[in-house]
Amino acid sequence: MITLHTWATPNGRKISIALEELDLPYEVRTVDIGRDEQFAPEFLALNPNNKIPVIEDSDGPAGKRLVLFESGAILLYLAEKTGQLLPADPIARLRTIQWLMFQMGGVGPTFGQTHHFRRYASDQTYGLERYTKETHRLYRVLDGQLAHSPYLAGDEYTIADIATYPWIARFELHALTWDQVPHVKRWFDRVGERAAVRRGMAVPKI
Repeated sequence: MITLHTWATPNGRKISIALEELDLPYEVRTVDIGRDEQFAPEFLALNPNNKIPVIEDSDGPAGKRLVLFESGAILLYLAEKTGQLLPADPIARLRTIQWLMFQMGGVGPTFGQTHHFRRYASDQTYGLERYTKETHRLYRVLDGQLAHSPYLAGDEYTIADIATYPWIARFELHALTWDQVPHVKRWFDRVGERAAVRRGMAVPKI
């Protein structure tokens, strides 16, 4: 059994989508970051960086209990554990990891700052303009890649798509229209039609 410590954020939903896609049994423990529950001693014992998501796998490597944080690391672990959502071919595998890292190092941090300024500090013109501009650039990169492949790493749906989808799901905060990034829209609709994605996006129920 896997225990998922999570909240209703893009990073949290990456993992619930993956668990649903992989049909792995899991239970959810909510960590209400609006109430600072991520700073509770029992959570810090799992992740000293006080961020969700975290998983506990009672059947980790060699049958030992595993506690793992950082959403990218968790996605890689779950894919390797099951042999799914990460291609076996070395080149396709590296391309998948490449686009996963693009999300981790670019899309997530930049979009997160855009969300913050648009929701809580829209009067801070410099910050809002800086991160919105970079958000748009990242969209153009995604749109260019998706212009010639159905999924981010190529023809196969992978953890790179799972990592990116929940961030694009907050499109209304990004000051774009879909006609500016039509290939992202096509991809977004395709991924969003998956039953496991719909279930994962509804976790946790709050």
